[in-house]
Amino acid sequence: MRKIVVVAFDGMQALDVVGPCEVLDAATRLLGGRDGYRVVVATPDGRPVHGSAGVRLGADAALERMRPAGVDTVIVGGGMHLDVLTGDGRLPGAVGRIARRARRTCSVCTGAFMLAEAGLLDGRCATTHWAFCSELARRYPTVRVEPNRIFVRDGHVATSAGVTAGLDMTLALVEEDHGADLARSVARWLVMFLQRPGGQSQFSERLSMPAGMDMPIRGVLDGIVADPAGDHRQSSLARRASLSERHLRRLFVEQTSTTPARFVERVRVEAARDLLEATTIPIGTVAARTGFGSPETMRRAFLRVLDVGPADYRARFQRSTGAAITTA
Repeated sequence: MRKIVVVAFDGMQALDVVGPCEVLDAATRLLGGRDGYRVVVATPDGRPVHGSAGVRLGADAALERMRPAGVDTVIVGGGMHLDVLTGDGRLPGAVGRIARRARRTCSVCTGAFMLAEAGLLDGRCATTHWAFCSELARRYPTVRVEPNRIFVRDGHVATSAGVTAGLDMTLALVEEDHGADLARSVARWLVMFLQRPGGQSQFSERLSMPAGMDMPIRGVLDGIVADPAGDHRQSSLARRASLSERHLRRLFVEQTSTTPARFVERVRVEAARDLLEATTIPIGTVAARTGFGSPETMRRAFLRVLDVGPADYRARFQRSTGAAITTA
């Protein structure tokens, strides 16, 4: 039985902890209890903790008194309040002490911040919840952040994106330990993807514009978002902003960290997503209404931004009730 230490703390998201535990338990049950995993929930002082949703979770051990010998894997959950993860240096320090002796170390969601604070992600590729990828890169410049990955494995360290991505990551650990057949059985039992298609960008909310921008770039962004299908060639944007194309591009990159063309593409993808989810209009019509011009152009943009095509996206995310059925 492999000993898995799952780290929990006040303010965590309960699913970040419970989700991996359920995957490991399903694997152990399918193995007949002869092999598999012995999960130990460790809190900082061994006392019960309360998740961000108010769920109370008991503890099996105190992290600060735990001996690292015999620990196979450490899994750290996350939460939406980063100060909980990094504000008290004792918690990352305790995680680091155990993790450096373990065979594997993993994080779910913003648990990556705790690993980074402990120095476990230095020089490694990692990911976290899409809303916190930029902050992870800013705080820990030695970490190579990959924002559109469900989970990332770099050596003996694995990090996963928001909340349910921890299930995907844990399932990959089961496959590594016991093979694809068992992982497939666990996925079937838990009614989840064996390997989820696409990246985490597909789950983000409508593209949010960076804060603190000055005119005329703010006006340019507002115009793009207000009319995704409009003429947003760089020459047109420059003319509306009364700037040269070169000056527009320089200011745009400085204030948004992306180019005008990439921003336009992402806004159009967001607009197309809304139509694919809420209507049954043909994909060609969606492409025309959102400025792509052709279904193939839209398909390539979806693959670049979301790692999934429009048809597959609609099949997974179209609302089953209340969809507006439109034919024109």
